[in-house]
Amino acid sequence: MDWSSVAGVLLALAGIIVGQGLEGGKLSSLLQPAAFAIVVVGTFGAVMLQTRVPTLRRGLRMVRWVFQPPPDNRAQLARDINNWSMLARRDGLLALERPMLAAKDKFVAKGLRMIVDGINPDKMRQMLDMEISAFETAERQAVRIWESAAGYSPTIGILGAVLGLIHVMENLTDPSKLGSGIAVAFVSTIYGVGLANLFFYPIANKLKTIVTRQVYLQELTASVFYDIATGDFTRVIDERVATLMREP
Repeated sequence: MDWSSVAGVLLALAGIIVGQGLEGGKLSSLLQPAAFAIVVVGTFGAVMLQTRVPTLRRGLRMVRWVFQPPPDNRAQLARDINNWSMLARRDGLLALERPMLAAKDKFVAKGLRMIVDGINPDKMRQMLDMEISAFETAERQAVRIWESAAGYSPTIGILGAVLGLIHVMENLTDPSKLGSGIAVAFVSTIYGVGLANLFFYPIANKLKTIVTRQVYLQELTASVFYDIATGDFTRVIDERVATLMREP
């Protein structure tokens, strides 16, 4: 569990609630179902309009990484790299078939299979780079739905404010209905701006950081595969492992 994300959400909500209380306002005045429906449903409707369904599903599933990020497997990857290097140096490249069959990561299994199949190292590196590029593109497109939501929600909040004011103008002769209309108008703006800056943008930035780390690990792994395929069992691989473990 990423407790900093949990604390961030709680602090964001606490800041709004405490600020509302210090101003003498009531929490109930911020709870406007109509404003919530306009902003949230409208925002995700706009996001769905611009996004393919598989990308939308991927982006929604990635939200869990904000609170439960993928495990840090750098130590295991470093051990695997040392094991691959030792096997290739001692028993030859065909010995990598055993870790290839045992690999759970598809990228690792593909790289080891290329080495075992004797594919030209330069061609192998080119194919792995294409794999990394495709992975990064797909992941960043999924993350982009949260950036899009952050861009749309303030504008849709303003749309909710205009609808609330229209409701007010339609009921000028009935003072009992003016309060609800004005509340929807201003709370819609709060929802739009608040969701964008307290949730959607932070979620997008957190996910981009995680994707960047995953791409970095794949690039380092591809470099190790290239070193092994070219027979470079010198200090180069050891330095790559040392760099991997120094990363924060």
